[in-house]
Amino acid sequence: MKSATLIYNPVAGRHPARRERQIRAAAEELRRAGIEVRLAATRGPSNAKDLARAAADDGAELVLVCGGDGTVNEVINGLVPGSATLGILPGGTANIIGKELQLPHHPIRGARALPSWKPRRIALGRATWLDPATRQPTQRLFISVAGVGFDAYIIHRLSWSLKMSWGVVSYGLEAVRQALRYSFPRFRFTSDGRDRQATFAVIHRTGHYAGWLPLAPTAGLFKPGFTACLFTSTSRARYFFYAAAVVLRQHLRLRDVELVDCSKVDCVGEEPGKPIYFELDGELAGQLPATFEIVPDALTVLVP
Repeated sequence: MKSATLIYNPVAGRHPARRERQIRAAAEELRRAGIEVRLAATRGPSNAKDLARAAADDGAELVLVCGGDGTVNEVINGLVPGSATLGILPGGTANIIGKELQLPHHPIRGARALPSWKPRRIALGRATWLDPATRQPTQRLFISVAGVGFDAYIIHRLSWSLKMSWGVVSYGLEAVRQALRYSFPRFRFTSDGRDRQATFAVIHRTGHYAGWLPLAPTAGLFKPGFTACLFTSTSRARYFFYAAAVVLRQHLRLRDVELVDCSKVDCVGEEPGKPIYFELDGELAGQLPATFEIVPDALTVLVP
């Protein structure tokens, strides 16, 4: 591949001026390796999707993305369906996909290594729900995780200023605050004809959560389906216990935590008047009811 479009979020992280210098240096590394790079900076929400779609429509064989999980999510939604290969240079807050693939956590080091990476086909997840304004079905792909319930509510409540000031720590601070306020409404989790109840669920394509927590250790990006981790308690105190157990990697020993392998999931709230949010790759997406299903053989991605 002799040419590529590099899509990047110029405000990802807390030092935009430094990020711009890193991107240009990364592009120079790729040029030294014989890959001519066209830079495409995003200008706002959803713009990365439009830039990726435009690059694919122009016949691009390789589309690179530098940014957080949200920017990567937008780019895959612009590339699929299509034949363009995706290369990822991590550069955001949590970088779940970057850590999962063990990519260099620096755009310049990633660009230096990228020419030796190999293409692999992967499945993606797809969420479908009703747009509350139009009442029409809406779909969006995800590459790492879909979170239903508590973590999506944290993202819903997290202020932009706190995220920019504290980075990944801001999620922990907001999680503590919302654990003392959130009511943990129940929802029905249906897969393979079986109904379960949960108050928080993470539907994994990757084994890690929030970049470093091995919430679903049996999940994997190169496996054909989902692994979902379900938490069922409605107790605020119990959620603090869950958090400690996850950090200590003991959560799967708890009677009210379950791993479920599946390829399609329907989630429906069970308490009228209590909206339940869900997120995709760390970005707030919508509210239940929603369906999450596997899209097999959906994307080619470069991996070390």
